[in-house]
Amino acid sequence: MEAVNTLIAERMASEHAPRIPQVTAHLVDAGGKRLRPLLTLAAAKLCGYSGEDHIKLAATVEFIHTATLLHDDVVDESEQRRGRPTANLLWDNQSSVLVGDYLFARSFLLMVETGNLDVLRILSEASAVIAEGEVLQLSAAQSLATDESVYMQVIRGKTAALFAAATEVGGVISAAEPAHSAALRDYGDALGISFQIVDDLLDYGGTSAVFGKNIGDDFRERKMSLPVIRAVAAASVEERAFWTRVIEKGQQDEGDLEEALRLMQAHGALESTRDSALEWGQRARDALAPLPASDLKDLLGELADFVVSRAV
Repeated sequence: MEAVNTLIAERMASEHAPRIPQVTAHLVDAGGKRLRPLLTLAAAKLCGYSGEDHIKLAATVEFIHTATLLHDDVVDESEQRRGRPTANLLWDNQSSVLVGDYLFARSFLLMVETGNLDVLRILSEASAVIAEGEVLQLSAAQSLATDESVYMQVIRGKTAALFAAATEVGGVISAAEPAHSAALRDYGDALGISFQIVDDLLDYGGTSAVFGKNIGDDFRERKMSLPVIRAVAAASVEERAFWTRVIEKGQQDEGDLEEALRLMQAHGALESTRDSALEWGQRARDALAPLPASDLKDLLGELADFVVSRAV
């Protein structure tokens, strides 16, 4: 990861536009778990890779992720990311969008340097699916007609696609058996779904609704995340009128977030959402079965447990 971070710092530089490294560094240096590039490194090592191209692919994955974050904050009109003001707030929307575009371009340059067409195909497809998922979320938001099948399409696109690509390319660059690369892809897909479900749950405070952080951003943005979808599905006529007012019409008053939490708890929506996250975490564990036994394989399995443990 030290080598990845060094490469990221080198490749986000710009001779002619100093704002590019300023904006990028603001987000990259803010921390974050670096989970996606770590998955690429772990997958490559698990498959016995001994070269250097996994470093480039890990940096590629992080560049794609950072680019999507810059774009997301503009779309969502966010003001905070990783506990700091967003780049669009500190600079402007134009800078965030254009620097995100620059990082996408940089990511493709890094992919090409590996000389592996399969890697280029996998990460290119993932980039397209991510954008597709974000556009689908725009049309699915603020509509009580959004059901769990649409929700799964959204999170498979916006989150799981990059997790799956991050793990799969680690196997592909290692010339691993196709079954092993497929297993890593399936692991990343299930892990990404579990990760996003947990994130959606944490926005409402986890299963206890007491998490020690500001909650309710998704509610204020009127997103149809899984806890809301399940509460709406179980709603009475009176409760559905509440959801119509706060989600579809956007008429939110003081105390509405608390009422939304009460309804979610009353119908077991938070607990069932956590159960779904656990189920996908177990699917991630199961996907690793074809891979050879190793400490890294065990750690990837434990990572699936850790992702879900955040919601307790």
